[in-house]
Amino acid sequence: MVRLPTVFLSHGAPTFALEPGQAGPLLAALGDELPRPQAVLLVSPHWMTPEPAVSVALRPETIHDFGGFGPALHQIHYAAPGHPVLANRAIQVLRQAGWSPRAHEERGLDHGAWVPMRHMYPAADVPVFQVSLPSRLDADGAWAFGRALAPLAEEGVLIVGSGSLTHNLSEFMRQTGEDGAYVREFSAWVGDAVIRGDGEGLRRTLTDAPHACRAHPTSEHFLPLLVAAGAAAEPWTGTVIEGGITHGVLSMDGFVFHSSASLTK
Repeated sequence: MVRLPTVFLSHGAPTFALEPGQAGPLLAALGDELPRPQAVLLVSPHWMTPEPAVSVALRPETIHDFGGFGPALHQIHYAAPGHPVLANRAIQVLRQAGWSPRAHEERGLDHGAWVPMRHMYPAADVPVFQVSLPSRLDADGAWAFGRALAPLAEEGVLIVGSGSLTHNLSEFMRQTGEDGAYVREFSAWVGDAVIRGDGEGLRRTLTDAPHACRAHPTSEHFLPLLVAAGAAAEPWTGTVIEGGITHGVLSMDGFVFHSSASLTK
């Protein structure tokens, strides 16, 4: 089986489900271009647990874990099936790597999962299951978590980290009318590291990148990028999904990590 790339997506505000903007068509094109996976394994900061948890639900519900956006979003249901067999395989590979995962029988898809998947696989015909983001992770830990999941990419699983390339909620709530200058500088720095295959640089993003503290006052929406990059077999080459900027402060850029090595060799 051909090893699948790994992907980081910016899921933006929940309204991205209804307002595709620049990023939505690019995700749809990506879904068409990639080899069809057996399932998508998705890590989102909207499901965080002390130790890893893996949803083994056969029919994961659509979780509307937000408020204040109007009724239309709450009427959306993304009916992709789960994949209990591959979810249990994820539990196995995590245990083999020294983690202590548990199965979650009922966990559905939070908006960090179903919103971008609605653009990428609009027919909801590709199984999706979530793996929680361990709440204790730092940059190196997120990378190691991705490395633990990496064998699944050779078993037909598309590993996706869903977060936000920039995520300053206070600025988002204030709607300050910013022109996005700092967002563009931060995004360009990260994109350059991805294109150069600079994993060490990526792990130092929140200390070395311009405007890092402003772009990410907290780290949880950046860590899925490191999970996705860590899950790519090194060396890898990266491509940028240029999703633009929404609400003046949210970069919608994403990345695809193409491995040039096989973990089984």
